[in-house]
This record gives sequence, structure tokens and C-alpha cells, in this order.
Amino acid sequence: MLQTRFPRPLGDLGNPASWGVPTQLLVVEGVGPQDAVTTAAALRASELLPLFEAGIRRLEMRGVAAITTSCGFLVLLQDQLASASSVPLVSSSLLQLPALLAHEQAVGVLTISADRLGDEHLLRAGVPAARLRDVFIEGMPADGAFSRAIMGNSETMDFDRVAQEVVQAATRLQARAPALATLVLECTNLPPYAQAIRAATGWRVLSLADSPALKQALTADSLAA
Repeated sequence: MLQTRFPRPLGDLGNPASWGVPTQLLVVEGVGPQDAVTTAAALRASELLPLFEAGIRRLEMRGVAAITTSCGFLVLLQDQLASASSVPLVSSSLLQLPALLAHEQAVGVLTISADRLGDEHLLRAGVPAARLRDVFIEGMPADGAFSRAIMGNSETMDFDRVAQEVVQAATRLQARAPALATLVLECTNLPPYAQAIRAATGWRVLSLADSPALKQALTADSLAA
């Protein structure tokens, strides 16, 4: 997990109760939202990879069955992190996009920052270059209550206002791409508002918790127990 202090209501994937299975949290000290929610070029210039690799080793020592992260932008490190892990590692909900695009003409993504989520994130998630324009991205407003709380790492959050912002972002995307049937939540702080999105749009709404790879790993572990 990133080092954060903002509230994590039920549904937020940094809240252990959101998973429904025993969950081990490990904070990567010194790495906050501003470090991870960034462009591909900025992440390449950083020195974050060794910090996350060290975190993987510590989680493996705890005997975890699978590992994930608390920021979808870390899909940029998926290959390196998966190579460093002896258990299934799923860095981002965006890894679900290729399978979705195999059956749907287009898929939506709601992200904390449309300005920073670029083609390279999608390519690293496995989206074919020829299908990049079939991924419709909508971002949360940079000056809104949600982004201010997350990116500012605030100790408080106006949940009612955030819910309004999330639904407004989803309906903006629906107006822009009315044929969409599925929305992927890039940000792990957005799932608390998934039901509100479904009610407003009729979409299927998926998050990191819906990852088939994670579900398979956790099912296999429970059967082996």
C-alpha cells in the first residue's frame, strides 16, 4: 500500500474489511499518492521499484496467497513486480481490460486523473495498440473533494460530495460514450461508490477486487487450506 492517511470507508480496497478474506496490509514507507499517480515518464525516472520489490519479499514471508497494490497506476510496474513475486501479483484493475475488450466493442475507465493516465498505462495492462481508442477514460475533477482528499493525503473526506462527483463523472462518460456497458474503476478508492454508479448508469462496474487472477489465487488457496 501507498503511505496514506485519508479515510478508507468499506469498499475502499485499502480497507481490509472490503476483501472478505484475511488480508495483510504492508505500507511502502515514503511512497504517497503523488508518487504513484503519475505519468509513465515520471515513474521511470523515480526509484520506486526496489521499494515495492522489498515489500513483496516481506509479504511472501507472511505466507500470502496473492499480492496486489493500492493504486491502479502501478500497472506500469506489473511485469517487474510479477517477476519479483513467487505468488500471483495483480497490480491494477486495468489488467482486466484485454479480456473485456475481447467481448465488448468498448470499455470505460474511471480514474483519479485522466491527465496522467496515458496510453502506456493501457499498453502495460495488455490493451492491444489497435484497441487503445476503444478505452474511454473519464477522470475525477482535479479540484474536487475526491482528488483533493486523495492527492492531498487529507485526514478528512466529504463522502456525500465525493459520491456526487463520482456519479457526475460516470454520467459525463455515459453521455460521451452511450454504447458502453462496462466501467472499470482504476482507482482503488472508488469502489465505495460503485453501487451509486450502477444505479445512475445501468453499467456493470468492476474494480481490482473483481480481478479473475486474484479470485483464482484466493480460491486455490482456500481449497488447499
